[in-house]
Amino acid sequence: MTTHSRTTTYFRQPPGRGPGSGLFHPALFYRSEAEYLDAVGRFVRAAVLGRGAQALVVVPGPRLERLRAHLADLDERVTWLDMTEAGRNPGRLLSLFREFADRHESSESRPSIVGEPLYAARGPFETVEALRHQALVNLAFAGRRVSVLCPYDVTLPERVLEAARRIHPVVTEDGVQRISPDFADPLDVCRSFDTPLPDPVDPLVVEFGEHELALARGTAEDWASRCGLSPARRTDWLLAIGEAAGNSVRHGGGRGTLRMWRDENSLVAEIRDGGQLTDPLVGRRRPDPRSPHGGRGVWIMHQLCDLVELRAGADELVLRLHMAVE
Repeated sequence: MTTHSRTTTYFRQPPGRGPGSGLFHPALFYRSEAEYLDAVGRFVRAAVLGRGAQALVVVPGPRLERLRAHLADLDERVTWLDMTEAGRNPGRLLSLFREFADRHESSESRPSIVGEPLYAARGPFETVEALRHQALVNLAFAGRRVSVLCPYDVTLPERVLEAARRIHPVVTEDGVQRISPDFADPLDVCRSFDTPLPDPVDPLVVEFGEHELALARGTAEDWASRCGLSPARRTDWLLAIGEAAGNSVRHGGGRGTLRMWRDENSLVAEIRDGGQLTDPLVGRRRPDPRSPHGGRGVWIMHQLCDLVELRAGADELVLRLHMAVE
């Protein structure tokens, strides 16, 4: 690929990824705030002024305010969201992105999205799920006329930057856009994140089947109350656990195991059963209430919890729900 000067190379769509050719999913590795504002600003301006498209910008709060000031003249054509709120659970982001694209994608319009789910304050478990989200963008928008820019601060851990090179077909670094030689199949990338989850210390354990669902919910409610979870958050906690346990009975062999423990500032509920996960995008789209297909329960869990982790083995499905105690 021919390279260009720093002032002209930002986000030139490579052959096969032009306006009519489907998803454009570049990564931006930035070293300074000035570079960030310049590069992201160019991307958004190209969408709004160059193509007349709508743009969605979801980045961490401090960067959001500075970027919004930088693009003040475009404010009415851009939807602005704080990543630390809208993407607190990275599993919510694809649903958000897809709903935006569904509203604005057409044969004449290519909606553009800026999403920065990786930032320094992310914990290690959140970081894995944020990277998984990035890889799933390639599956969720395959063949669609959508552009999704993902900025990465180069001070992030090297393992995060290495994963970004595998996730994104195009990477812009030091002002130069290149095809990523490390780009890999999104499913293979997602599988690389499916490492075993660490075992908890002394969890509360409840075995359940169809006739013990009420017992499992009651135990979860009493334990969360003792741990100081507020009434409002406790309602969300119980609804998420109820959906997970119900899925175990309906789809996971009729039985499951609920384990609960406290992890730093969060409560964690783990549900294990004999189910299978065949769709990596399950729960990543708002379900159609008229659809006979599944996914409603997992989508609800993502909306209610601060983090959702899924691990699928050959004969076991493990689901972990995290809820911060605030």
